[in-house]
Parts: sequence; C-alpha cells; structure tokens
Amino acid sequence: MADLTTTFAGIKSPNPFWLASAPPTNMGSMVERAFDAGWGGAVWKTLGEPIVNVSSRLASIDHGAMRMIGLNNIELITDRPLDANLREIAECKKKYPDHALIVSLMVESEREAWHDIVKRSQDTGADGLELNFGCPHGMSERGMGSAMGQVPEYTCMVTEWVKEVAQIPVIVKLTPNVAHIGPPGRAAQKGGADAVSLINTINSIMGVDIDTMIPHPNVNGMAAHGGYCGPAVKPIALNMVSELARDPEINIPISGIGGISTWRDAVEFLLLGAANVQVCTAVMHYGYRIVEDLTDGLNNYLDEKGLASVNDIIGKSVPRITDWGNLDLNYDVKAHVNEEHCIRCNLCYVACEDGAHQSFEFVESNGHRYPRVIEAECVGCNLCALICPAPGAITMERRDAGGPTRTWRDVFDSSAT
Repeated sequence: MADLTTTFAGIKSPNPFWLASAPPTNMGSMVERAFDAGWGGAVWKTLGEPIVNVSSRLASIDHGAMRMIGLNNIELITDRPLDANLREIAECKKKYPDHALIVSLMVESEREAWHDIVKRSQDTGADGLELNFGCPHGMSERGMGSAMGQVPEYTCMVTEWVKEVAQIPVIVKLTPNVAHIGPPGRAAQKGGADAVSLINTINSIMGVDIDTMIPHPNVNGMAAHGGYCGPAVKPIALNMVSELARDPEINIPISGIGGISTWRDAVEFLLLGAANVQVCTAVMHYGYRIVEDLTDGLNNYLDEKGLASVNDIIGKSVPRITDWGNLDLNYDVKAHVNEEHCIRCNLCYVACEDGAHQSFEFVESNGHRYPRVIEAECVGCNLCALICPAPGAITMERRDAGGPTRTWRDVFDSSAT
C-alpha cells in the first residue's frame, strides 16, 4: 500500500484527510471519535469570544434523489466557553499525539486580542493555528471573518500580529467572496503565513418557502445570508486552489476545502496543488466513517498508478491549467453516436436543436431511427455527451491532424500587425 503520511507546513499527519473547522469538531469527544475512525487531523471549531447562535441555522438544496448537494449555514463560531475548549484541546492532543490538531481562531481586529488567544491556544500543545478570515455571515457584520479577509492589507496585518507571538505553524483560511483569490493569498504569505487553506463558505441565500414567502433558514419569520458549502461548491474551490497553486508568487502549501465527499474529489484537489484536504459537509451528511472510503480509495488509486506516496500526485495537474488565450484553436473534436449503445431517447437531438448548434439529424439503421451528428455543423461543445443517459452512446472524437498549436493570442497578434 502507498504511503499516505503527509507533512503540511511542518505538521505531520498519518493521512491527508483533515476535518475542517465546523460542527464536527465542536468538542473533544467528537474529535477523539474522528481520530479513532481514521481521520489524520482536525481543525477545531473556531474559538473566540463565545457567541449565542440562532435556531434554526441550516438550509439545503437537493437534486433529484440526492439530498443536500448544497448546504447553507448561519451558524457562527463556538458557543462554548474558551477555557473548556482549550482544556479539551490539550487533553485530545495528549491522547492522540500522532494526529494533527489545529486550532481555528477569530477575534476582533486588535493586536492584543490576537496575541492573547494565540498564546493560550498554543499552550495546549496544538500543532498549528488556522486564522479564520473567511466567515461570511454574523462575524463579518462585526468586522471579522470575510470582512477582513476581503481586504488584503488587513489579512497581512493580522497575520503579522499573530506571527509576532506564534511558535507553531500559522495557516490563513481564505474567503472565496472576492473577485480574485491571488491578492489575499499573497497578502497572507507576505504577513508570514506558513500555509493557506481555502475555500471558506460562499455568501448565499438558499431559497424561499413560496407558501409562507419566508427565506430559509427561518428564524422566527426572518432570514439572513449565510455560508454555502457542500458538493455543489467543488468547482469553485478547485478553481481557487489551482489559481494559488500556479501563482508564481505563492510558495507556501495549500490545504484544499470545498465539496469533498469522495476519494476522487480529494485526488482532484491534490492534483491541482493542495497538499492535504479538509472535509466538513460530507461528514455532517454521512458521519466520520466516510474516512474509511477516502483512505481506501486513495490507497487503491496510488497503487494502480504505481506511486509510492500521496506526495507524488500533489500539483501534477497544475501545469495543465492555463489562461483561455493560450488554448489551442486548431484542436478539433466532433460528437459521434455509437448505435450499439444508443437507447434512442433523442435527448441529444433536443438539447442540440434548442440549446446548442443544430448538429443532429435522424437516420434509419437496422430497422430503427437513430440520431446522427452532422459533422459540418458540430462545434465539439460536449453538450450532447454530457446529457446522454447511456454510457458510451456518444463519444467526442478528434478530427484535426495534430499540427502546430494556434492560440487566440496568435490570432490577435497577427490581426494587430
């Protein structure tokens, strides 16, 4: 079996799977059960001045039979006493010295407040600190969380305050509620961060009860925007992780977060530059034991690829990400219908006729009517293959001769001259 052990910003872990700072890491007994289940690390639910949470506080969207593909929460940081959390962190670390235990922190933007909570947190023996610069609701209205993380100068400043007293690695958790993730990522590094983690949750309103006309979640007839997470946010998270991974100015490790439910999801994050991954919503949905599938799946994948360590795949797909203007305009693919797999549902025809490029016609073959691609009209957009319910019925086949690459930049430069 491949070696799953990792060292992230100097923090050793038996595998790359950490619990993210959230309800599943709310107290010592929960984190201990998670470690017993096989999780390599955990980021404790954010500490600060205890607050009073509202009820209700979660809402979700479903897709067909799949529940909770997206989860919205308006829960804030810990509502438990700071002393109780710190005591349990110390006890947990003593019991599980080989697991990574990180303390998430958020306090008001004062140097003294950050110094105090950093000193008290690292005195527990924890392995690292994660600065929560991403919470998009409740705390941001108080000048903390994403309200600070959206301003690179503040991100840098507070990170510098923390590094003045921190004696253990500092991870800065970034908000996705920005136009571009590069500036806050570079600001965290400039402030002395040992690593970054992303993404935190996305600003959202999950929906409205059209009978009562009250948005979700309902708090005595009122609602507020919250943080969006779960499988539906994975593409956004992958983009932001890859943006930092290919940023030439970023040279600190990245912890990937956002919609990770399966080992395949985790592999995608690792390939796009994450050195480990953090999971939350999937645990809230299915429980701690999903880590068994995560570790088994990752082990099998590495074995099949003939790789000795999980570290061998980190960032391998980053060179495959480029700007749109660098893509090859000469590369040409066309859709092809494989009659032996086609179930003649005609969804491809409808989708292409009404939503794409009118590239299908019908032909009689072996006594049946099949859709066929009009190659002269097909632009290779993939829509038909994406909506086809029959595996193998539609494939995308290359038609160009594989000659020299021609990019949009080449076209633009030639037209300019």
